[in-house]
Amino acid sequence: MGKLLVLIGLAIAALGLLMMLGVPFGRLPGDIVVRRGNFSFYFPIVTSIVLSIFLTLLFSLFRR
Repeated sequence: MGKLLVLIGLAIAALGLLMMLGVPFGRLPGDIVVRRGNFSFYFPIVTSIVLSIFLTLLFSLFRR
């Protein structure tokens, strides 16, 4: 449990560092954006897939 908490903390710190450096999150190419008049709909499909792959790899390392 301790290793998991340390790695989650490091991952959050790394994410914060990337955001401070200006790396854009959430608006990846392939995400669906629909704008019509005063209505907008945003569906982050590619962002969800990338995040899912990253978390799958991260958690698979903990199972070993």
